[in-house]
Amino acid sequence: MSAPVVSVVGSAVCTSAQAGIAEEVGRLLGERGAILVCGGRGGVMEAACRGAQEAGGITVGILPGIDRQEANPYLTVALPTGLGNARNTLVVITGEAVIAIGGGYGTLSEIGIALKQGRRVIGLDTWEAIRSDGQKAAIEVAQSPEQAVALALSDHL
Repeated sequence: MSAPVVSVVGSAVCTSAQAGIAEEVGRLLGERGAILVCGGRGGVMEAACRGAQEAGGITVGILPGIDRQEANPYLTVALPTGLGNARNTLVVITGEAVIAIGGGYGTLSEIGIALKQGRRVIGLDTWEAIRSDGQKAAIEVAQSPEQAVALALSDHL
């Protein structure tokens, strides 16, 4: 069986608490042999990559611009796209599951794309969404980084 791939999404500007959560999520993914995919920049993305890389994991950043220099220093692979925010689609469809941590409208767009594409979305201190029919969007709320990673990898156990 190939290594699981998990997308981690969140804002390039985050709180220190969100950075701590992201780093722990990355570390746990790295320890479990998962490949972490993200937008490749700072904030939540950098913290998650730092945790994964320190645990020996592989990190892939799908960058919005064409310059590898915009990548965070904890990426194994930096992929410049020149797609701007359109690269959000690539970030979420690359992962078999998505863990969303905090985030702004870019993260919200990634959550929406992931749900539309049938990806499992696990949220830690992130958006909640109510559909027009009054139903909650299928964002699974995790109470801890451990629970988020366990949910994201549950199909690979």
